[in-house]
Amino acid sequence: MEPKKIEFEADFLSVLAQPTRLKILYFLRDGEKCACKINPYMQEDASVISRHLVKMREAGILDSRKEGVWIHYRIKEPRVFQILKIIDDILLSAAQEKAQEFASIS
Repeated sequence: MEPKKIEFEADFLSVLAQPTRLKILYFLRDGEKCACKINPYMQEDASVISRHLVKMREAGILDSRKEGVWIHYRIKEPRVFQILKIIDDILLSAAQEKAQEFASIS
């Protein structure tokens, strides 16, 4: 496996491996939103949210456009939700295995 490829994959996954960014993704899932709507929803400092949005845009997950003084964000790569679904399936499977292990020793 190419070390550079592994590095790119790790960098991409690190963008997803952050709760605030995941919350932003799910908020944008139903369509484009102005940063002026994202910030109040997130209930965090606007500068913090801005850094997360930039990081996600640089990773190719989000796209943005400027309209007057407002910046609007949207999901650029909807396949990211397929990745999250796979993660959810793995987590559910692992939890079920743990529950079965626990049940067998009870």
